[in-house]
Amino acid sequence: MKKLFLILLTSLFFVSCKGQETEHFKILDSAQYEQIITQNEVTIIDVRTPGEYKSGHIKNAQNINVQSGDFKAKMQNFEKEKPIYIYCRSGARSANAGKILEEMGFTEIYDLKGGVLSWKGKLEK
Repeated sequence: MKKLFLILLTSLFFVSCKGQETEHFKILDSAQYEQIITQNEVTIIDVRTPGEYKSGHIKNAQNINVQSGDFKAKMQNFEKEKPIYIYCRSGARSANAGKILEEMGFTEIYDLKGGVLSWKGKLEK
């Protein structure tokens, strides 16, 4: 019985971690994310607060706080058919932002797994 419970609990953990991804919302590890954004001209959105952004952000990232009342209005300025790369501090707010963007009709949303805490590259100030 204990073994069955452990198997079910482990399965649930893996399903819930992968369950965030959808057809339009993908999660990339730091290496994948960095490779794509350095080799291509892409839109990068830091969804943290302005204070967090100023403390260090990924090069060429624009700051649009997902918790601000005008997040959706500001995101309307971007083409919904083009890839958009998002990140936050640890991944929770960018996951939320990804859901919002998907609901708005964005078709290619890429999130940095683990947020800026997992970022191996240099941060700009």
